[in-house]
Amino acid sequence: MSKVLVTGATGFVGSWLTKKLVELGHDVHLLVRTNSDLSDLPVDRVTLHKGDVTDLDSVREACDGMAAVFHLAGVVGYSKSQRAIMERVNVEGTSNVIAACKEQKVTRLVYMSSVVAIGASLDGKTPLSEVSDYNMKPYDLGYFETKRIAELNVLNAFQQDKLDCVILNPSTIYGPGDSKKGSRGVQLKVAKGKFPFYTSGGVSIVSVNDVVDALVTAWQEGKSGERYILCGENITIKSLFEMIAAEAGVAAPSKHLPNLAVKTIGKIGDVMEYFGKKGPLNSENATVAVMYHWFSHDKATNELGFRPRPARECIAESVKWSKENGRL
Repeated sequence: MSKVLVTGATGFVGSWLTKKLVELGHDVHLLVRTNSDLSDLPVDRVTLHKGDVTDLDSVREACDGMAAVFHLAGVVGYSKSQRAIMERVNVEGTSNVIAACKEQKVTRLVYMSSVVAIGASLDGKTPLSEVSDYNMKPYDLGYFETKRIAELNVLNAFQQDKLDCVILNPSTIYGPGDSKKGSRGVQLKVAKGKFPFYTSGGVSIVSVNDVVDALVTAWQEGKSGERYILCGENITIKSLFEMIAAEAGVAAPSKHLPNLAVKTIGKIGDVMEYFGKKGPLNSENATVAVMYHWFSHDKATNELGFRPRPARECIAESVKWSKENGRL
């Protein structure tokens, strides 16, 4: 079996990937910060390296002797105040991982990007694919832009330096433990029957288990220098909230919040943030909320054997875990 390093192992997907790699019998190493919460990790079956992707020396040391590096570490944010940390972690951190992989002659880099690096749609008429033109530049959204730049840096390392790498672009990931993510606040309110509104727009739901399996398959079978969208069923926000409510046994949100209202709330949130307060939304949240994040997984299906499970099944696992762990 192989000696592999995982960055971002304390995150939602990273913790499940770590468990999977251990289960498969690999010699698993993790790059973790000193104050990281390791409670979701099999710490007795992995080797820990203290460090941070923003510190090149620690990344270089952790990459020594690795057959593969799974780079999952990143910051998700939809606020101008988070732009600097996203630049540092998502862009500079990925550049450090690339440099370390080249220096230490790592056999393959598996980079978990995001569908945000591909774009989004205003009408949802045509799901986006790996060859779609990136259309989000005019919005200048920090998370979209930093993931896009980081991904381009990985591709450049492949093209210019012949770094063996493969890129995965997952959509919205659901499954056991996802409710611990800070970004799932609205979904938890829906599951508690305490959120009456739904917006326009849509998402593509994928299971964390399917994403983890695809990460492993891409490492072993993915074509070098290629990107693969890992998405599932494309559904509207209304349908998403209805599924969550049905699994939780509560009434679904019934009031449609028009796009203009969403954007107005976002502008009010901007003002609140300026004065150091937190509103329900800001302009970045509002912009993303009404878009259609719909994609095609045809390439991953054809080349990696990717077969995503239905959205309802992913959501059922999420709600079940939340109930069993006292979050609902």
